[in-house]
Amino acid sequence: MQVHDGPQIDLSAQVAKVRAKTRPWKSIISLVLAICAASASGWAHGHFRDFFATTEVVSQLVAAGTAVAFCVFASGATIGLSAKARDVLEPVTGTSHAAIVRYALVLIGAVTTLVVTLELFHIPVGQLLLGGALTSVFVGIAAQQALSNVFAGLVLLLARPFKVGDSIKLRAGALSGEIGGTVTEIGITYLKLTTPDGVISVPNSQVLNAVVGPLPPSQVPER
Repeated sequence: MQVHDGPQIDLSAQVAKVRAKTRPWKSIISLVLAICAASASGWAHGHFRDFFATTEVVSQLVAAGTAVAFCVFASGATIGLSAKARDVLEPVTGTSHAAIVRYALVLIGAVTTLVVTLELFHIPVGQLLLGGALTSVFVGIAAQQALSNVFAGLVLLLARPFKVGDSIKLRAGALSGEIGGTVTEIGITYLKLTTPDGVISVPNSQVLNAVVGPLPPSQVPER
């Protein structure tokens, strides 16, 4: 039996392309189903006052089931749409900016989903928000250094004093003098530089407080 030579079709690559094209529709369908589930839960709530009443058991089950369905569908839509937004923005804005947009969409979607789900179960959101605000204050104090790096990273990504591939030098007292190298990654918390001694990670808060200038060609590390 003779096998004819010819172009080989990579089925896995074709399947991946098809999935990438259909992924937004799955997220959109999940979003539509979440809206329908929330509407159904609200409609069922009109037949009883609270979940602890012994009457209207069917309406209670419908309200609780559709509330859980909303949480599931809304979570899936949030994850899917945020990932698609990252894929669309990455070729235009770069990996770091696209990642920030994805994190922001996930955070907004998660908070919205949680609040709406609690409202569908008739749980007082105001008291939980007050407790969450107090908890956030204590967490913010404990993670002050980490949060400062995150906010500094956002400023660097928005102001863009340099970009990936630039050869720069940083001068600041916190850095014990001067550090020079080629920017390989601008992350949320750290800046990665390729130096003659290897790749180093500099906290974004220190980068934001440093004087940034071009690196002389003689000091540019070989790639």
